[in-house]
Amino acid sequence: MRSKLVEQFTEERMTAVDAVIAEYREQPGALLIILEKVQDVTRYLPVELQRYIAWKLEMPASRIYGVATFYSYFSLVPRGRKVVKVCSGTACYVKRAEEIKERLKQKIGVAEGEVSADGEFSIEEVRCLGACGLAPVVVVGEETFGLIDPENVGEILEKVSS
Repeated sequence: MRSKLVEQFTEERMTAVDAVIAEYREQPGALLIILEKVQDVTRYLPVELQRYIAWKLEMPASRIYGVATFYSYFSLVPRGRKVVKVCSGTACYVKRAEEIKERLKQKIGVAEGEVSADGEFSIEEVRCLGACGLAPVVVVGEETFGLIDPENVGEILEKVSS
């Protein structure tokens, strides 16, 4: 089971995954922490990795899957190191969020759900970021960019790339 994951994530990353599991496995209720820290190492939680975590924690894989699919923080598909989240809530949508997303996809060179060739960026559409007064809004990591003009999306990428 582990050897197949090593092919996908490297020995170094799987050793880090094992260390996370070992550090938190005895703490009650630590599943969220384990999944968060493992995703920090691997950038996503594919089903094979979820099964491995379940095996190491001696719990049903369905429990891991349930948590990983319930919380939007977790991803079952590869993500870039920097996830560009484009709000498509009503306020953002009417202020050209779709155009912003399309321009970002062109600048980064990916479709939604893909990862850039350098592994740096991926783009996700999200329903609401809770910043309607700043519409249209894009979030990259911990940085929020509001009142965006679609003509200037390149500036966002420049700021987060430096």
